Amino acid sequence: MIILDTHIWFWWNQDSPKLTNFQQEIIDNSRPDGIGISTISLLEISRLVNRGRLVLPKPLKEWFSIALAEEGIILIPITPAIAIESYSLPGEFHKDPADRIIVATARTYDCPLMTNDGDIITYSHVRLITPKTT
Repeated sequence: MIILDTHIWFWWNQDSPKLTNFQQEIIDNSRPDGIGISTISLLEISRLVNRGRLVLPKPLKEWFSIALAEEGIILIPITPAIAIESYSLPGEFHKDPADRIIVATARTYDCPLMTNDGDIITYSHVRLITPKTT
């Protein structure tokens, strides 16, 4: 299984050109093993839509329904272990709670995290799939 950061999940569902061919290929190839989405990503997207910072082509409820029904998607709840890990991360990590939960999810499940977030990319205590271009 791989874990997708919120923006990667959004881009993938919108066929965004921001998603590299390399990232698209990794996601497509990961479907049989699972594509993990943290429940915090739903909150992040809801907040951005509510604030007008993100525009979806469909109402939010419908967008979630379609995006979560994609082949291979596994919605990962915030468990006690993930909650504890999110504030026990080794080394220095920024304070954004959503990023902490997503990183903690990847660490708890021992899965690589796909992200383009520079703050996460510089964090050496999580396995990453970065935006390599092809």
